[in-house]
Amino acid sequence: MVFDNIILVGAILIFVSIVVGKAGSRFGIPSLLLFLFVGMLFGTDGLGIEFDNAALTQFIGAIALTIILFSGGMDTQLSSIKPIWKQGIMLSTLGVLLTALVTGIFIYWISGFKWTNIYMPLATSILLASTASSTDSASVFNILRSQNIRLKYNLKSTLEFESGSNDPMAYMLTIAFIQAASSSSADSNIVHIVASFIKQFVIGGAFGYLGGKGMVWIMNKINVQAESLYSLMIMSLALFTFSMTDLIGGNGYLAVYIAGIMVGNKKIVHKKEITKYFDGMTMLFQIVMFLILGLLVNPSQMIKILPCGIIISIFMILVARPISVFISLLPFRRLRPRAKLFISWVGLRGAVPIIFATYPVVAGVEYSDQIFNIVFLITLISLTVQGMTIPYAARKLKLALPGKPRSIENFGLEIPEYINANLHEMTLTPKLLEKGNTLKEITLPEHTLVILIKRGDGYLVPNGKIELFSGDKLLLIYQEENA
Repeated sequence: MVFDNIILVGAILIFVSIVVGKAGSRFGIPSLLLFLFVGMLFGTDGLGIEFDNAALTQFIGAIALTIILFSGGMDTQLSSIKPIWKQGIMLSTLGVLLTALVTGIFIYWISGFKWTNIYMPLATSILLASTASSTDSASVFNILRSQNIRLKYNLKSTLEFESGSNDPMAYMLTIAFIQAASSSSADSNIVHIVASFIKQFVIGGAFGYLGGKGMVWIMNKINVQAESLYSLMIMSLALFTFSMTDLIGGNGYLAVYIAGIMVGNKKIVHKKEITKYFDGMTMLFQIVMFLILGLLVNPSQMIKILPCGIIISIFMILVARPISVFISLLPFRRLRPRAKLFISWVGLRGAVPIIFATYPVVAGVEYSDQIFNIVFLITLISLTVQGMTIPYAARKLKLALPGKPRSIENFGLEIPEYINANLHEMTLTPKLLEKGNTLKEITLPEHTLVILIKRGDGYLVPNGKIELFSGDKLLLIYQEENA
């Protein structure tokens, strides 16, 4: 009976989240923020669902993040990150480190003031900052893609690459400073932190590369009975890559992201079906992850740290993030200041910082409850303030490009994001048919091809002999520069 109730409640939560997220998108509200609010609404301080298992949340979060990062890697085209990989790596490594250090020192400075209600030593302060130091891949992917935001100077690729690759650095900082906050030997901690960083990066990178190559070989060599099993097989391989990398001391999150890039940029069987499967699974895990995090938090406990959380959030948005971005991108002088300013503003926090904030709770670190509540508040403010203003900031800084339609209503076709082409639908009128009723006699825009004809409920493959009629709908394709 208990399991029946769990299934019932879970089904209701997911359904309500989808409906609320759909309604909120019309007003520019990030759907992931609404998923959090739905979880909080149904939680202990809302409708009364009691959930306080940080270890289970951490476990589910690790699985969800594995799927999200692997899917994000599959969607990352090497051609799109080739021009920006250097600045992306600088942001995802040095940028995260600077954000953690600058914010941690600020938290330590304000710690002890009566109005803050926190009393944290330096190591614990940097631990708090480390959990919130990375931008959230789920949030960045969701907002940039759902709102069809197109940006100049390859900024979209930069932001997506940064958010997909900076979680490993934040994870390593979090683990390192959990140990530092629990130990009194500073010297040994510094040596251990450096050694741990090198070990996790080397093993994570190597296993990600080898795992990705292995996935491509297995997918193309092993024949299974049904097409749908290929998607399940590659998901199991992604989870295996994460687990094995983590088991031997490497960074599993880095490994699955690299493996995803390897798979996404190679030819594999049923790639289109696998991509659609992971799109659906990614969305499901995002909903589940944000719902559980919403259930885990008790809003009443956040009231005590509200002033402190707001101050830290403002500092991260207006000071720490811009400092880390501008310093990290100093070698890239051709990148304009307004582009760097926009990158600073898209420092979205999301589920990943909250999941990382459960690690101190599970480890029993002192002040871990305060760390979790402050990080949760930082995420809420970031998704609200930054998440809702990204399109406005892009337009204000003159970095936005016209939206690119990804599908055509009457044809239901889509073209991949990385293809530099556009689709357009045109309905034939008597005037367009004045010179003749075949394709070769109709005047079409230059560098444009007709790829499909819709007549009533049927579809025709175009050729020069087909007789056209008023009301026929033509599906046109043209290259972006000829738009």
